[in-house]
Amino acid sequence: MTNAQVIALQYGLIGFFALWATALIPQLIILHSRHGRVRLRPVLTMAAVLLYGSMTLAVTFLPLPGPGVKRLSQTVQLNPFQWIADIHTELLKHGLPAADWFTTQTFQQATMNVLLFVPLGFFARTLWKRGLIGTTLIGLAASLLIEITQFTANFGTAPYVYRIFDVDDLLNNTGGAMLGWIAGALLLSLVRKPVPSTVELQFPRRERVDLAQIR
Repeated sequence: MTNAQVIALQYGLIGFFALWATALIPQLIILHSRHGRVRLRPVLTMAAVLLYGSMTLAVTFLPLPGPGVKRLSQTVQLNPFQWIADIHTELLKHGLPAADWFTTQTFQQATMNVLLFVPLGFFARTLWKRGLIGTTLIGLAASLLIEITQFTANFGTAPYVYRIFDVDDLLNNTGGAMLGWIAGALLLSLVRKPVPSTVELQFPRRERVDLAQIR
């Protein structure tokens, strides 16, 4: 993990605590007014969503470029699966054997792009009840919005483009959302309790015997 990524994660945590501290009290008041008590599950769910959103925004946009930062020589990458060729290039550059492909920074970055959107797919399945196609579209749209924001230098608020518009990021992010949906679907299938079938047993009725007739 690079120093820039560590800084981004630190800012992400700060942003999460700030957002959660702002939203927690209103949420507790609403939960108490609706249910007469505070339910822990909605509180933890909101915390998880805010944490994911804060960390995602932080690692995709931070840190902002400062004075003296070298500008990118390439700002657009439109070749699908270019990261595979980049792994080979990185291995040759550092004189590493092909067996060390998983240790390259290129592979680790691609893996992080996949893992970054796994929680989004998980939330889409478990919280928002979306199907696989809907989740895929959500992942693609969210990733495309991030890439466009980076390509436009945060819509002109940054001094220059400091992140690459990469089609591989779109593919990896969308794939991560699909994996998250599958994980959510598997979890729901495991925790869903089977509905017991009720069987009505009919016993023969006992006939009442009139003692007067017997006598």
